[in-house]
Amino acid sequence: MADFKALETFLWVVNLGSFRGAAQKLNTTQPAISQRIAQLEHEVGVRLLQRDRRIASPTPAGRQMLVYAEKLIGLRSEMMAAVGDRSAMRGVLRLGVAETIVHTWLSKLIKQVNEAYPNLSLEIEVDITPNLRARLLAQEIELAFVVGPLAASDVQSKVLCDYQIGFLASRSLGLGNETLSVEDLAKHPIITFPRKTRPYEIVRSIFNRPSLPPIRLHASASLATVIHMAIEGLGIAVIPAAIVQNELADGRLQLLNTNVPIQPLTFAASWLASPDTVAIELVASLAAQLAQESAASCTSPHISPLVDALTPARH
Repeated sequence: MADFKALETFLWVVNLGSFRGAAQKLNTTQPAISQRIAQLEHEVGVRLLQRDRRIASPTPAGRQMLVYAEKLIGLRSEMMAAVGDRSAMRGVLRLGVAETIVHTWLSKLIKQVNEAYPNLSLEIEVDITPNLRARLLAQEIELAFVVGPLAASDVQSKVLCDYQIGFLASRSLGLGNETLSVEDLAKHPIITFPRKTRPYEIVRSIFNRPSLPPIRLHASASLATVIHMAIEGLGIAVIPAAIVQNELADGRLQLLNTNVPIQPLTFAASWLASPDTVAIELVASLAAQLAQESAASCTSPHISPLVDALTPARH
């Protein structure tokens, strides 16, 4: 009778295309992986994997086996989630996070995961969405909170929330409360996310006009740096207002009134489709709840009219 460990090993060899990759994923050795596969093949009486190529691929019988193995592993995960002790949810979940999430509700998520699943550890990496997408597809992380949803056939996503991008500046720039045009904004340096990100491309498209002077665009992968530069009056930050609620409340920054509409950033939780994603989906569901609460709390009275004005109508 094939055990779950052998079936899981078979799934990972097929998904990763190699015994070495499966060994790294399951934190064991290649000989141990080979032994499990050999035992599984002995029990079913047929060869399941072709080993004469650089990439381990399933035989016709292996492809049939794959369908049943995915069902069995998936059902086991559902069973453990439904009737098992939460403390039984154990292991390491590798999580990639866009920095906007770090500045909003990530700490609350970590606290909730610690309380709900005390034996589940999080390994967190912070990066820009294009890099996190590449790492997810390479299976270097299991779950990503990114600007999305990500477009890939084997990626599943859950929308988390929308954050409106705003033009934020120190009051020392003297921009007041009057409605500012793109020409008014272009007189100042613009500070935003790094290259290859959606906000950077949005900013470039807004100010890339023949009628405007060459844009002075400062890009940084560190939102803390972007915020500090804006507070120091070094330019206008183009970032989600949600990440600077404290700075807005104490007057270090102001949300400028402009006639320049910007589409909100939609954040999503994304993961690769596989039979055993119960832990990933549970964490993604917790994240969605926290994200929606965070987005709702950021619509405070002193900025909500402007947010409404900047948000394009949806039909």
